[in-house]
Amino acid sequence: MFRNTYQSGFLSILYSVGAKPLAIWTKKVRNGHIKRITDNEVRSLVLELAGTNVATTYISCPPDPRGVLGIKLPFLVMIIKNMKKYFTFEITVLDDKDMRRRFRVSNYQSTTRVRPFACTMPIGLNNGWNQIQFNLADFTRRAYGTNYIETTRVQIHANCRVRRVYFSDRLYTEDELPAEFKLYMPLCTAKTNAT
Repeated sequence: MFRNTYQSGFLSILYSVGAKPLAIWTKKVRNGHIKRITDNEVRSLVLELAGTNVATTYISCPPDPRGVLGIKLPFLVMIIKNMKKYFTFEITVLDDKDMRRRFRVSNYQSTTRVRPFACTMPIGLNNGWNQIQFNLADFTRRAYGTNYIETTRVQIHANCRVRRVYFSDRLYTEDELPAEFKLYMPLCTAKTNAT
């Protein structure tokens, strides 16, 4: 899908405010919903994925199950809202042994398990909005002892709200991010630690 595209800096694959946020995604919904709503905390359109079973409500990119993203940028960044329910996402990568390896990250697991083709890992999310930064090259090297070549698939399951999903060549500070990649919080709800 992106294999023949010049890749440096940022490559966004989902932006909830765009005209067609799921243009390059497919969705599956059973006993739940996937819809665009306005989130009161950020006062912006976001994509909400909700379902009684995380396995049966999800979005997947690319839409063709045999297709591949072909994204070589090693950092996956997702801006996700914690809905205080079970949530999971999966990334499939290709390594230098020409093997497809899958990382499944969820908030309902407590230990990391590495199998030959799949690695499951826990994630702790803060209340509200989170920026998840996933170093694909580092995780591929640590889990499988191989080198990351490219990302072939991304799948995001219920239950969460999604603002943006993008890849980058490195981790950027908040000041370095383009304005449309930031999550703006309304000033009236900002909290401080001052007492």
